[in-house]
Amino acid sequence: MLPSMTADRKFISLRVGVLTISDTRTLATDGSGQVLVDELTGAGHRVHAREIVRDDIASIREQFAAWIADDEIDVVLSTGGTGVTRRDVTPEALAPLVTKPIPGFGELFRMVSFDEIGTSTIQSRAEAALCDDTFVFILPGSPGACRTAMRKILLSQLDHRHRPCNFVELLPRIRHGERPLAD
Repeated sequence: MLPSMTADRKFISLRVGVLTISDTRTLATDGSGQVLVDELTGAGHRVHAREIVRDDIASIREQFAAWIADDEIDVVLSTGGTGVTRRDVTPEALAPLVTKPIPGFGELFRMVSFDEIGTSTIQSRAEAALCDDTFVFILPGSPGACRTAMRKILLSQLDHRHRPCNFVELLPRIRHGERPLAD
């Protein structure tokens, strides 16, 4: 049986931080970050914050930590820095902030990416984690990879109507009622 949407639940708009990790991008040239913004807003979510930070482990970690601590952000999506070169340090920047890793996201992302880019998907270190009470997803720095992640995984998992389960319905239990969703 395939997952489905159910009409007995209403859509809940999440507040999302979009972070691009790059030494060369600006808001005008940030194609991957723009894909994330377009997909999120097209689905009805709110981009609460958007930043670009350079490929520096301390700068990346500082931005992640600030957004994880921000009660106005439910989810953080980052793009860039997930490859295997010396400057690709996004997983290392996130690691000390992880409360619970979500290994299934990276596994599934590489599986669906295989259909598009073949064995090159093995070079991706895309991953996800719960950090305190904020979901964080780190994606590759290409617009195509961001589109794939959004359309094939994240849009359904960030939709309260998706069945049999989704990340949105978990947030109240993770937060123990301390930080309700906006809607």
